[in-house]
Amino acid sequence: MTTTAPDANPSAAGATDRAREFSVWPATAAEGPDGRVLLAGVPLTDIADAHGTPVYVLDEAEIRDRCRTYRAAFPAAEADVHYAAKAFLCRGLVRLLDEEGLGLDVCSAGELELAVTAGFPPERILLHGNAKSPADLDTALRLGVGRIVIDGPAEIARLAAAVGPRGHQKVMLRVTPGVGAGGHAKIRTGTDDQKFGLSLRDGHAQHAAARVLAQPGLELTGLHCHLGSQITEVKPYLTALRRLVGLMARLRDAHGAVLPELDLGGGHGIAHRPGEPVLDPTALARRLRTALAEDCAAAGLPVPRLVVEPGRAVIGPAGVALYRVLAVKTTPERTFVAVDGGMSDNPRPALYGVRYAPRLAGRRSTAPAVRTTVAGRHCEAGDLLAEDVALPADTRPGDLLAVPVSGAYQLSMASSYNLVGRPPVVAVRDGAARLLVRRETLEDLRARDVGL
Repeated sequence: MTTTAPDANPSAAGATDRAREFSVWPATAAEGPDGRVLLAGVPLTDIADAHGTPVYVLDEAEIRDRCRTYRAAFPAAEADVHYAAKAFLCRGLVRLLDEEGLGLDVCSAGELELAVTAGFPPERILLHGNAKSPADLDTALRLGVGRIVIDGPAEIARLAAAVGPRGHQKVMLRVTPGVGAGGHAKIRTGTDDQKFGLSLRDGHAQHAAARVLAQPGLELTGLHCHLGSQITEVKPYLTALRRLVGLMARLRDAHGAVLPELDLGGGHGIAHRPGEPVLDPTALARRLRTALAEDCAAAGLPVPRLVVEPGRAVIGPAGVALYRVLAVKTTPERTFVAVDGGMSDNPRPALYGVRYAPRLAGRRSTAPAVRTTVAGRHCEAGDLLAEDVALPADTRPGDLLAVPVSGAYQLSMASSYNLVGRPPVVAVRDGAARLLVRRETLEDLRARDVGL
């Protein structure tokens, strides 16, 4: 076996390292000769200078490419792909998703109103939620939402009453199939004894389905489940599919109801750092189709239309968060790099222990890498955006840091903690940048306070 000395080709080694580093970035990401990072041909420094920091950048080509990957894996003739709006939603994104032929799943009247007022067809929208408010249901019925996913027994009577004796609403039933999957205990939603759905094991799901079928104003079109988030294996989905097909067969036998739809939710895992596992939607689709055909044939059922609900897997890798370094502090154990954002624009590290791979985006450094913790600006010891990451030893105030894979569940979960306004969102495409969501200002925050 031939070995190569570590310094035999340092430029090639450096190129390999950069390629690995950029493996979790949008495909348009590139590093210029001066070390500045460009996205879709736009220097990230230009965006930071024009819009301030923190700022979120979305690569439109990356979003479209991921939408098209899902549409190719789950063709429209046999499946629906609904984007999970909770990951992130704005009017510009709504328009893009409509153009790419995806549906939407929403969790509130707010998300629903935003989508419909932006021109999205309501018949391609599903409404979720374990505790839908009267406003949620009223808005869904008023706007003509395509499906309402019933999450609990009390919702059946409420929805039937809201529809009225002459009304009609298509519904699905959310089932917890007893499958535990996901990257963190707080985002596993397919197991029994948690707030979502109706248990398959104890018979509540079958009983609720019978009640829905008895309501003349409600049309039960299918079963729904969501196992969790950051799932990187196909097996949990196959297990859930088999169990839900079994329930569909029992409903056929008991009530003569043949349900035409089966929604397996989302939760498709992505990599936040190089080398982490991901869920391949093409492989997922292939194995789901095979299993669905086999299980339905064994049960004597026609194959239902499949529905999947990716959110993070569409928008997460398309987003990059930019921060300015405000302070650097060195201790015997590590270096702390404090930035001008934190848990107000990204609470996920504190909530779920999510780990990112930030890097300098405004210059090239030849300094050695040191063990670094990127800290937020807020008054919490847990406000840490990235721990134990390698950043150059000469990182200094004023530097621009970029955090890839920041498109999902950051701004959608953002707050105004410490009265720090939420950042803007900028889209880039073909060398141009445009503002999608403006920065939340101090004037915005004061306007809500009417106490004087």
